[in-house]
Amino acid sequence: MLAIFSFFNKKQDPEVRFARQLREVLAIQTNNIQLYRTALSHRSIKETAEENNERLEYLGDAILSAIVADYLFKRYPYKEEGYLTEMRSKMVNRQQLNDIALRMGLRKLTFYNKFDNALKASQIFGNTLEALVGALYLDKGYLKTQQWVMQQVVLPHMFIEDLEGIDINLKNKLIGWANKNGKSLRFELAAEKREGNRRLFLIDVHLEGEIIASGKGYNKKEASQQAAQAALLRMGI
Repeated sequence: MLAIFSFFNKKQDPEVRFARQLREVLAIQTNNIQLYRTALSHRSIKETAEENNERLEYLGDAILSAIVADYLFKRYPYKEEGYLTEMRSKMVNRQQLNDIALRMGLRKLTFYNKFDNALKASQIFGNTLEALVGALYLDKGYLKTQQWVMQQVVLPHMFIEDLEGIDINLKNKLIGWANKNGKSLRFELAAEKREGNRRLFLIDVHLEGEIIASGKGYNKKEASQQAAQAALLRMGI
């Protein structure tokens, strides 16, 4: 009876349950539970740098970029640098990673303020995926992280043939449309603020003197691309 009671308690233990979720949803087995809990903790519930995932996101961004660069370099031995750079951007851009994270089930594992409706529609899950890669790297080293990224992210979710036909420079696409149709268009920095340890930029798109869309990002380029995407969607282009 005592053995059954102990087993039941173990099943209910939050750490045991979290470890099981890592295995079942993400195919990750680890003894360093806290590292992954940090990777999955958004700053909306953990404000300090040692508790939230912003530092791991920074690390994971670099590791993921290196893994994708290596994959493309070997897949396309005769392609020039410009092609490889553009394809890498398509594979690891913020929207792409956010979509992949949602398909992987990261929304239900991420610890964030679920009462903030703006976060539900934001790209924090793509950021969380990068943080997860950073945690994997610290826990298991580069080679095992590379294997996981290829098996769980690149091969099942990044379809190279489809990505080749996508124009990721949405700002240029919008500017080209405006020039072709004789429209006055400009991108304007609307605000700049601190979000945790990073700067967040808000860019407005002005068409014929009217603000038609906005975008935000951790650099002006990313914010401009988000604003352009929102404008294109609104206008049905």
